Amino acid sequence: MSAHRLSITTRIALFGGVVAALLSALLATVLMIGMRNFVTDKLTQELAANAGRVAIQLEQGQLGYPLAHHHARNLQIVDSRGRVAASTEDLRGKPRMARFTPGVEDSATSVVCGGVFPRDECDIVVAKWANHAGGRWIVYSASPVVPQWVDPRLAGLAGGGAVALAAGATYLGYRIAKASLRPVNAMRAELDEINATSLGRRVPVPPSEDEIHHLADSVNNTLNRLHAAIEQLRQYVSDASHDLRSPIAAMRAEVEDALVAPQETSVTKVGRAVLDSLDRLQAIARDLLILARLDEGMPGARERIDLAELVTAECQVRRTSAKRVECSLEFGVVVIGDLLRLRRLLTNLVDNAERHTETMITITLRREPSDESGDQRFPHGVAVLEVLDDGDGIDPDKRELVFQRFIRLDAARNKDAGGTGLGLPIARQIAEASEGTLRIEDSPRGARFVLRLPAASSAATMPMRPHEGPDENGPSQGANQRFM
Repeated sequence: MSAHRLSITTRIALFGGVVAALLSALLATVLMIGMRNFVTDKLTQELAANAGRVAIQLEQGQLGYPLAHHHARNLQIVDSRGRVAASTEDLRGKPRMARFTPGVEDSATSVVCGGVFPRDECDIVVAKWANHAGGRWIVYSASPVVPQWVDPRLAGLAGGGAVALAAGATYLGYRIAKASLRPVNAMRAELDEINATSLGRRVPVPPSEDEIHHLADSVNNTLNRLHAAIEQLRQYVSDASHDLRSPIAAMRAEVEDALVAPQETSVTKVGRAVLDSLDRLQAIARDLLILARLDEGMPGARERIDLAELVTAECQVRRTSAKRVECSLEFGVVVIGDLLRLRRLLTNLVDNAERHTETMITITLRREPSDESGDQRFPHGVAVLEVLDDGDGIDPDKRELVFQRFIRLDAARNKDAGGTGLGLPIARQIAEASEGTLRIEDSPRGARFVLRLPAASSAATMPMRPHEGPDENGPSQGANQRFM
């Protein structure tokens, strides 16, 4: 089975088991090496003690037999001429077991393989000087070297302990991984149950302050945002259906009336009534298309735009309006953005003001230093555009409500003669897409919409739209102008 097809719990347990097995084997090896070195040191000390004992007996002329009291120990006494004078039973009649001498030291130790010892056997040999019969004799004491496993029982104990430790670590790792992932399984089971009819359900959050706890919080936050988005979409569809149904019903009523009483109407009258509803349908469809493009996050154009020129053009268009429009502009206020979107933003704000004003609309444009705004998004200053009407205004607790789609406060203001309920949401979305803000702020009378956009740096090299600076005969850059 491929490793990718194993569960995370199994993979963690296997990884822990392999690591535990390696560490256990290493621990057992180190333990055996340490025990062998310890036993070897003790054996060497024992051999040196045996050789010293025999050397003292030899010097005192009181040599006792047997020379060795352990069946695995062998001793030889070599005279000053190099002949074997005495030995243990296993080495009787054999030549000397080693050729090395203690040298200047009182004793010496070496490992000797073969020779008088059985084939394929190595022995630890300790040599000591002994003064006897006017010469220097050598006492050799030997024993087979300690095997790598020291003792079969000890080796079995170390190996069994290593296996048990690896198995225990593997089992413990499996239990810990399974317990750690139990909240994840609960989250997965809950997510499997969430559907369009149970959007309010959330995954359980474990009490522990760990990564899984934070994951559960993130999942629930994501579900909250999805829930809000779906509810907004449902409300959006419901409101759109309602707004689309009204002009359709109006057109149907006009046509049915014309069919029932054709002598009481005319094609011109019916056509004009239907055209009014079609204009409303067209406006709603246009605004829905704009919102869809904004929701997709489609980037707009990036060009230098003189806002004074843009507002001047809008003011000139409104000269024929029944409501008076007064513009107070500071020229030379340049921003970077999409001309068509900013024109749509301005048109929506003025259209909204025109529907709700009593007599006059005031449009103000100025540039403020960035330090006055206190916002890091405006490093080169702030372009401030205000659209103020003298109507009934908007209550402070409803100022954010008007920026929701298909929301109109017309029941209270009773002034809307055909708005789609999408103009202000589109205006705010355009402002935010242009890295700016659009808010309703306090005013003595009426509604005061304030647009703030990042002012362009004077060092920017983008082409100017609609054109670079004011007219040749117009005010100079930075001057103010008021006109009706």
